[in-house]
Amino acid sequence: MKGSSFSGKCALITGGCGFIGSNLARRLLDLGAKVTVVDSLIPEYGGNLFNLDGIREKLSVNISDVRDEHSMKFLVRGQDVLFNLAGQTSHVDSMSNPQADLEINCRAQLSILEACRHFNPGIKVVFASTRQIYGKPDYLPVDEKHPIRPVDVNGINKMAGEWYHILYSTVYGVRACALRLTNTYGPRMRIKDARQTFLGIWIRCIIEGRPFEVWGGEQLRDFNYVDDCVDALLLAAEHKEVNGDVFNLGERNPVSLRALADLLVLVNGGGNYTVHDFPSERKKIDIGNYYSDASRFHAAVGWIPRVSLTDGLVQTLSYYRQYLSQYV
Repeated sequence: MKGSSFSGKCALITGGCGFIGSNLARRLLDLGAKVTVVDSLIPEYGGNLFNLDGIREKLSVNISDVRDEHSMKFLVRGQDVLFNLAGQTSHVDSMSNPQADLEINCRAQLSILEACRHFNPGIKVVFASTRQIYGKPDYLPVDEKHPIRPVDVNGINKMAGEWYHILYSTVYGVRACALRLTNTYGPRMRIKDARQTFLGIWIRCIIEGRPFEVWGGEQLRDFNYVDDCVDALLLAAEHKEVNGDVFNLGERNPVSLRALADLLVLVNGGGNYTVHDFPSERKKIDIGNYYSDASRFHAAVGWIPRVSLTDGLVQTLSYYRQYLSQYV
């Protein structure tokens, strides 16, 4: 992907101090874009100013909450593309505090789109959705025709946020699309706990020399390294063919959680883990085996994941060995 279309363009990233947003900001700067990141920096939601280390003077940082309608009305003006990544990602938190999840993942998304419709109707919007909205699969790999059956409050609200984007594209002409992300990992992800991804806490434990816990172990999952996810976001922003539609990301080679744990120990050069049954409160919302069919997105824009799981884990471990203190 050449990415030349971003040179001189103005890009706004909600959740831009977070994991995927900060990696995307770095790539956009390399492509010559003028970047503004928006982040509330609420501790539970993953924003970390260190994620912008080395580039903070090259972009604009706005500490604001996407729930603030007045801020978003100002921020969307003059932007060529909005990468809408801000969200509450914890499935457990969505069950214990459903109102906050509703405000961030649902109502705030509607406010953002209203701001675009009234103050910048020509903007392109790429929304980061999630494979979680499918729920427990009827068949594998899961394609976009699969029934949508969220198993938690987070999935329901992300589903609503996604479809607001498609509605505003279809009815109001706000050029929007949604990518249903699978398990994304890599440098700058949250590792202090499992709020963002279970792999984060595995990474922390193995670097600190502590055993990590694998729940279940036989469930199949697919993983995308963050650079591949960034490629997908940029391609979605560049291609008009995806407007008004939703697409899966994913990896054609799923792996069991036990095999993933073994690979992590191998590339780390040592480590230990224990296998446990799911805690009762998590078992109710576990989806079992899951991996995506991303062939529609490949056909539309040519996206193919390029970073192997082994290489991605090596790069991730290398990053956190150097910067662990900034994330724990």
